[in-house]
Amino acid sequence: MAEKYVDVDTLKYMLYDVHNLEELLSRERFQDHDKESLDMFLDSVKEFADRELFPYCKEMDENPAYHKDGKVFVHDQVKTMMYKGGEMGLISAPFDYDSGGLQIPLMTQTAVYYTLDAANNHLPGYAALTSGSAELIVHFGNKELNETYVPKMLSGQWGGTMCLTEPQAGSSLSDITTKATPTDDGFYKILGQKIFISGGDNNFTENIAHLVLARIEGAPKGTKGISLFVVPKNRPTENGNLEFNDVTTVADFQKMGQRGYCTTHLGFGDADNCRGWLVGEANKGLHYMFLMMNGARIAVGRGASAIASAAYYASLQYANERPQGRKLSSDGKKNPDENQTLIINHPDVRRMLLQQKSVVEGSMSLTFLSAKYYDIIETATSPEEKEKYNLLLEMIIPIVKTYPSEAGREAIDNGLQVLGGYGFCTDFILQQYYRDIRIFALYEGTTGIQSQDLLGRKVTMQNGKALQLLSAEIMKTIQEASKVEGLQSYAKTLGAKLQLTQKVLGHLMPHAMKGDYERYLADASVFMEFLSLVIIGWTWLNLGLNATNALTTEGKYSKEFYESKIHTMKYFFTYEIPKTSGLAEILLNTESITIKKDTEPII
Repeated sequence: MAEKYVDVDTLKYMLYDVHNLEELLSRERFQDHDKESLDMFLDSVKEFADRELFPYCKEMDENPAYHKDGKVFVHDQVKTMMYKGGEMGLISAPFDYDSGGLQIPLMTQTAVYYTLDAANNHLPGYAALTSGSAELIVHFGNKELNETYVPKMLSGQWGGTMCLTEPQAGSSLSDITTKATPTDDGFYKILGQKIFISGGDNNFTENIAHLVLARIEGAPKGTKGISLFVVPKNRPTENGNLEFNDVTTVADFQKMGQRGYCTTHLGFGDADNCRGWLVGEANKGLHYMFLMMNGARIAVGRGASAIASAAYYASLQYANERPQGRKLSSDGKKNPDENQTLIINHPDVRRMLLQQKSVVEGSMSLTFLSAKYYDIIETATSPEEKEKYNLLLEMIIPIVKTYPSEAGREAIDNGLQVLGGYGFCTDFILQQYYRDIRIFALYEGTTGIQSQDLLGRKVTMQNGKALQLLSAEIMKTIQEASKVEGLQSYAKTLGAKLQLTQKVLGHLMPHAMKGDYERYLADASVFMEFLSLVIIGWTWLNLGLNATNALTTEGKYSKEFYESKIHTMKYFFTYEIPKTSGLAEILLNTESITIKKDTEPII
C-alpha cells in the first residue's frame, strides 16, 4: 500500500494562492470563516481520512458490497463514514445555518471531498449523495419535508439517493415511466423501477430518503411531465416510528470498480403500498434535479482527479524504490559493472510520471476554479456578476466533469505502466485505481453527452457570449504571462491555440446554421478533447505564472515546490498541448465518416 494519496501543500496552494479562497471569505455568507478555521477543518478531515478511509481502500475492493435476502450488505466503514462524517459536518458543511450547516464555501467542501476521494473513493459517495439529496429538499421541499428528513440526513443517521435511471430509459430521461398516482391523503402512490442507484441500500443507516423522478398520471409526455418525489425506504409515522414503505432492493450490481460503493436496482410499489411526497411543483422535477447538476458534475471531476492523485503517488513511490536497468553512458552503452539505477531516473518513466502529475494538478486546479465560480454565483451582489460567472461555469462544466475522468484514466494507465508487470497484479493498488476511475466517464452524463452539451449548447449559448467571456479570462492570463521572463513562449503557444479554436468553430458553425446538427455534433467528443487541452493549458499557464511570481517574492513554500509546478507546466506545453493540432486536423476535415448513410458498408 502506498504511503501517500494526496499532497496537502498542493491542495492548499491551489485554494489560497492560485484561486484566492480568502477573497470569498469577505462575502456575507462566508464572513464567519477565516483561513485558520478552514485549515483546521481540512486538517481534521485529512486525519480522519488517514485513519478511517485510506487503510480500508484495498479491503473494500476485495470484499465488495453484496445483495442477500432483499438487503445490501456493505463494509463496516460505511457506518463510520456516515455517522462520524455526520458528526464532523462532512455532510452538512455547505448548508445554511438555518438548516444545520456551517455555510462554508463549495471551494472548501471540494477540497474536503478531494481528500476523502483520494483516500478511499468507495466511501465518500454515501455521504455526498445524502448531502445532494438533502439539498434538493432544502431548496424545493415544503416545511414538513424539511423538518422530517433534512436534520436526520445531515447528521448521517439517514442516507439519501437520487433515482433517475430506469431499465428502459438510461440517459433518455424523457422515457421515464415510473408512475405517481395522487391520493386524498397528501401523498402519491409510486410504482416503478430504478436502476444504477448509487448508495441505494445498506445495512447500517436506519432509513434512506430516495429522491425519485416519476410521472404523475395525465402529465405531459417527455421531460416536461416529470415530477420529483421524496420516497423513503421506511416512512415516518405520526408516533415517530418507521414503517416499511414498499421500497425493495431487487439486486446490487457487481461492478469492475468501486466495488465497495453499492449500486442497486430498486423496486417501488411492488405491493401497491409505496408512498411518495411531491417536492415543489408538479412537472418540474427534471428542472429541480438539473439545478443541482453543476454541483454533481464538479463532484465527478473532483473524484476522478482524486483517484488519479492516489494513483500518481503510488506509482511515484514505486519509481523511487524500484531499481531496474542502468543509465546510458555518453557513448550510448550501458556499463554492466555499475549498480542498477532507480527507474525514476529513466527518461520514459519520468515522462509518464509528469503526465500523471500534469493531469492530477491541472484538473485539481480546474475543479477548484469551477467551485469558485459556483460560490460567486451563490453570493453574487449584482445581476451582472451573477450572469457573468454563471456563463463561465456553464461553459467549463462539461470539461470539469470530462477531462479528469478521461485524462485521469490515461494517467492511471501510465502509472500502471510505471510498475510494469507488477502493475497488473493485485498485490499493488494501481490496477484497482484503474478499475475504480472507469465509471467516472459514465457518471452524471457520459463523455458523449457532455461533449454534445459543450459544442451543441454551451459554445452557442447567448450567441457565443459564454465562450467570449471564457476567452477573455484566458487572454488575461496570456497577457500577464507575456510580461514574465521565461513564460513568453508558453503564453504565445496558448494564444495560438485560442486562434486555432476559432478556426475550428468557424469550420463547424456553418453546419449548425444550416440546421445540419448531426454533422455539427458528429465529432463533438473530438472537440471536447481539443478544448479540454486548451483549458488545462490555461490552468497550467496560470499555475506557472503564480509559481514564477512566488519564486521572486519568496513565497511560503520551498523553492523546489514552485520549480516543480513550473517544470510540470513545461511538460504539459511540450507533450500535451501539441495534441490539439492533430485533433484540429480531424475537426477541420470535410469527411463525414461516422454519419450513417443509406449506402454505408457494414461496420
